[in-house]
Amino acid sequence: MSLATDHNMAPAPLVAEDDRRATIGLEYMTYEDLEEFGRELDELRQEILDDLGQEDADYIRRVIKVQRGLEVAGRGLLYFPFIPPLWLLGVGSLSLSKILDNMEIGHNVMHGQYDWMNDPSLNSKRYEWDIVDPASNWQYQHNFLHHTYTNIHGKDRDIGYGLLRIDEDQEWSPYYLGNPLYAFVLMFIFEYGVMLHDLDVDRAKEGHETWAEFRERNRPALRKAGRQLAKDYLIFPALSGPFFLSTLAGNAIANVTRNVWAFCVIFCGHFPADVETFQQQDAENETRGQWYLRQLLGSANISGSKLFHLMTGNLSHQIEHHIFPDIPSRRYPQVAEKVRDMCERYGLKYNTGPLSRQLGSVAKKIVKLALPPRK
Repeated sequence: MSLATDHNMAPAPLVAEDDRRATIGLEYMTYEDLEEFGRELDELRQEILDDLGQEDADYIRRVIKVQRGLEVAGRGLLYFPFIPPLWLLGVGSLSLSKILDNMEIGHNVMHGQYDWMNDPSLNSKRYEWDIVDPASNWQYQHNFLHHTYTNIHGKDRDIGYGLLRIDEDQEWSPYYLGNPLYAFVLMFIFEYGVMLHDLDVDRAKEGHETWAEFRERNRPALRKAGRQLAKDYLIFPALSGPFFLSTLAGNAIANVTRNVWAFCVIFCGHFPADVETFQQQDAENETRGQWYLRQLLGSANISGSKLFHLMTGNLSHQIEHHIFPDIPSRRYPQVAEKVRDMCERYGLKYNTGPLSRQLGSVAKKIVKLALPPRK
């Protein structure tokens, strides 16, 4: 399997061997309603696409300018460990820089949200982010597989990431007694969890490729991880001379801060109560309207201020992101108003709440699903 570098590599929808219709969403709508639901969202998508322009381009360039300023300031202030407030300010600045780089810039650029600008520095096929996981691996596993097969058991590896029991339809085993511990550790090393997930070790374990092929396929990923580790834990500390250890510590804290934040935002977007998962046979031959509905039912939002949404990469609008993953994220609040209106008209639940409530819901589910199901 080659790594995806082109959006045309997105996998095909599930197709049944016969002409039966998919059953996704029939508990909420008729097939006629689903068709109209899809038509309305297609129209909304086209309305946004037709309106993209200079303001969107100025926005992402402004965010990049701020992110770079924070990184320069952060790395510079780490040279002053003998003035603790400045050193702490440096750690905070570098942490914010990494969060912006990964979430509002990297994640969204690599989804192709700014390909229309024809700016090579913002092209989804060229962008590389400040994280150990290489863009090409992430694009294949996340942008293509996860967003095509969202929450379909056996197709979307993001259901539990091969590590956690996060849905009742995952068969319980004694291994899952460690569910809370696994999630707690993953929170601090989240970027390495993402990298390991995208290496797709299962392909070799299940015999779909040899271990030699696995090593060859993932050689670029290991090189990327090596460069990231060298940058934060060797090169920049070495450049600070006698402050090697304090700079190394500052970089480590910034990386962990980014990891914890990203973990919280992403888990709150996918795993709170009432987020639905699906079986493959129910999604075979699904229509455009059913695909949209599956994205809506399989995601959850987080409410908050404009600054909060910016720091989440607008993944606080996870529902809108899953419906329109390649539309610039700054448009999600605008889209959200219309999606909420549609949910009210079609009698659908719009899963949203403050960070504390969504995070509490996720934690409760992780603990509950660690235990064997009650008979």
